[in-house]
Amino acid sequence: MKTLSHLILTSVLVLFITACNNETKTSNTDASDTTEQADDKKSGQAFIEDDEGKPNVLQIAIGSKDHSTLVAAVQAAELENSLVNAGPLMVFAPTNDAFAALPEGTVENLLKPENKEQLAHILKHHVTPGNYSKEFLKKFKKLGQASNGYVQIEVKGDDVYVGGAKILGSVPAGNGIVHVVDKVIIPEE
Repeated sequence: MKTLSHLILTSVLVLFITACNNETKTSNTDASDTTEQADDKKSGQAFIEDDEGKPNVLQIAIGSKDHSTLVAAVQAAELENSLVNAGPLMVFAPTNDAFAALPEGTVENLLKPENKEQLAHILKHHVTPGNYSKEFLKKFKKLGQASNGYVQIEVKGDDVYVGGAKILGSVPAGNGIVHVVDKVIIPEE
């Protein structure tokens, strides 16, 4: 009986060691793949393909022809991974026309690598935790933003304004909601 137990234990150990060796070989291969991804700056949760479920706030912006400037700004500020987290996130997404209404040269200047922090601060001013409909937002006077600032909420008839930007429409997302707005919300600081 001792011999049989010893034989089974030895077999299990051999299988375990073999599995560990295979795992080590696989891990080494995966490490080089990870390095290549990091070199491309295309790593992180934002770049995982998901064909199932409701699109997240970043995927909604990427899929909108009216938000190409916003997407370019998010990419320049390297905030893609922030917009795909579990949330819930409420994003006030300025249209291309909203960015075009800024003083000439503003967008081009903000997209420069040396202005990445300033751009990120402005973009974070368009994000707040939560998943509130336009109707529910009418109950608020102000909202805290991811930039650690606040924006005022104003109601004019059926229209809701956030930081002076009018909500034009809303799109539910898998990790929150995207409110399309007609103006870029600039922090007051």
